[in-house]
Amino acid sequence: MTAMAGLYAGNVRAVLERGFKVIGNQNWTILVSGFFEPVFYLLAMGYGLGGMVGQVSGPNGTPMSYLSFIAPALLATSAMNGAIYDSTWNVFFKMKFARIYEAMLSTSLGPLDVAAGEIGMALFRGLLYACGFLVVMAGLGIATSWWALAMVPVALLIALGFAAVGMAVTSWFSTFQQMELINIVLLPMFMFSSTLFPIDVYPQAVQWFIQALPLWHGVELMRQLSIGAFGPMTAVHLAYFGVMSVAGVIFCALRLRALFLR
Repeated sequence: MTAMAGLYAGNVRAVLERGFKVIGNQNWTILVSGFFEPVFYLLAMGYGLGGMVGQVSGPNGTPMSYLSFIAPALLATSAMNGAIYDSTWNVFFKMKFARIYEAMLSTSLGPLDVAAGEIGMALFRGLLYACGFLVVMAGLGIATSWWALAMVPVALLIALGFAAVGMAVTSWFSTFQQMELINIVLLPMFMFSSTLFPIDVYPQAVQWFIQALPLWHGVELMRQLSIGAFGPMTAVHLAYFGVMSVAGVIFCALRLRALFLR
């Protein structure tokens, strides 16, 4: 209890209000630019490569077209991208150069208010990406189940997990060179987390490693929702992001307190 004392002042709204005012005054092209990368992957791989691949095995062995197979995975990736970019590079600038968090914590705000507010802003970006990508999926006729509507709140859960962990990790970085480690981690995770091909193409030991990665859980959960095929692993995927989110928020708040409230 001592470690958590003084973390929360009950004023997350002030951090969110500032965030939305900044968004209102900035170039919206920058905000939405990250949305297009997974869309381009969908069109290039889904239509270009999909014609040669044919059908693949989806959740519970359900046959799926290659386009329908990769679309939910790219939706999970879109939510991840929106959250992670906002909670890493944006946070790094505010923390190390603009000194915004230091100024916030000199007021009545607590570290948990700041962490929750900044993660909330990252969720907003993840929500924009997820909704936009779901519209693309609907336009292409990919979403075949009413369960696909649940992809938006699940995308928010995925975004929350990545935003919380992303901000917590960023709090330890001090140089732009260290920030490049984020891309070094994200790109291989995107390529190998069953996004573009089934996980069973790998050796068993590699599969175990991939199944420990957060994006794999997000991809599999989105894929299940896209066709309404669920199983025992559905609860595991949800629990994974629940634990990831709570741990990330708490760690981030403690880290902000250690940095700015000495």
